[in-house]
Amino acid sequence: MCRDEHEGPMRLAIAEAEKALTHDDVPVGAVILGPDGTVIGAGHNERELLQDPSAHAEMLAIRQAAEHIGYWRLLDTTLYVTLEPCAMCAGAIVLARIPHVVYGTTDPKAGAAGSVLDILAEPRLNHRPQVTKDVLQPECAALLKDFFAARRRRPLPSTVAHPEGCESG
Repeated sequence: MCRDEHEGPMRLAIAEAEKALTHDDVPVGAVILGPDGTVIGAGHNERELLQDPSAHAEMLAIRQAAEHIGYWRLLDTTLYVTLEPCAMCAGAIVLARIPHVVYGTTDPKAGAAGSVLDILAEPRLNHRPQVTKDVLQPECAALLKDFFAARRRRPLPSTVAHPEGCESG
């Protein structure tokens, strides 16, 4: 598949990422295409919505795809994700035997497909997917940049309970 052929599915992943904005989650989206090119799994970050640290876009898409085909091995599939997978998601990709991963922009703080770690190319593991990076990179990076710029402009709610009559700060 040439680079241009990856743009359509990556746009679907971007649309998934935009859904995360409705519940103030980091806008990361993922779709998994089956052998015939149809979407068999999709997800966007839902950590804040579900209060679940494992509710990353890739994890949700992998679960949905496995349920869709009735098998945990996602052979002959391609995962498209707007941000380089983290260590948890890279581990799930390896365990699900996904043969091809396409991502939009690198994650210099937590990327596990070459930026910080390279789990997807680890020779000691029994599966190493092909990786294509930087597909629609400017659009994928802009989603994250805009989200974090807006987040820095507003205070986050406190998660610390204060005894009655006490105030923070």
